[in-house]
Amino acid sequence: MTRIEAVVNGKKVTKTVDDNRLLVTFLREDLGLTGTHVGCDTTQCGACVVNVDGDTVKSCTSLAARANGCSITTIEGVADGERLHPVQEAFHRHHALQCGYCTPGLIISAIDIIEKAQGPLDEATVRHELKGNLCRCTGYQNIVAAILDAAEKCATSSVAKMA
Repeated sequence: MTRIEAVVNGKKVTKTVDDNRLLVTFLREDLGLTGTHVGCDTTQCGACVVNVDGDTVKSCTSLAARANGCSITTIEGVADGERLHPVQEAFHRHHALQCGYCTPGLIISAIDIIEKAQGPLDEATVRHELKGNLCRCTGYQNIVAAILDAAEKCATSSVAKMA
């Protein structure tokens, strides 16, 4: 058994879990944060992406024990109360989803792409950076447009950083 002390979406949590507990299972079952989805269990689809200490992590193959002492942001922690994050607003505005299953992972990844960009983003860069996120519904056009739109808005906003 492993004792995990972490900050999840700005709140301190302490839980004891089995040593082989996956981070996605810890988030979904132990903490009730079901916005992080399990799509493939093999790190291929990106539906399970969360932010751990400033880096995106595919939580379906990461052990929860590795998150001990870390700060984790899931899709539930992106908005500021009722106020959506600029990336969430852009996804809504550009209708960058259909079934929505991949959307939480895509939004976490998009925020990371925008935060780590060195200069303005372009379509080719966004498409390259999304290589770890699969969407089977949209064809990515609206997703890319939403990320580019959000990147412009985040460049002039103080809310661009992940919580």
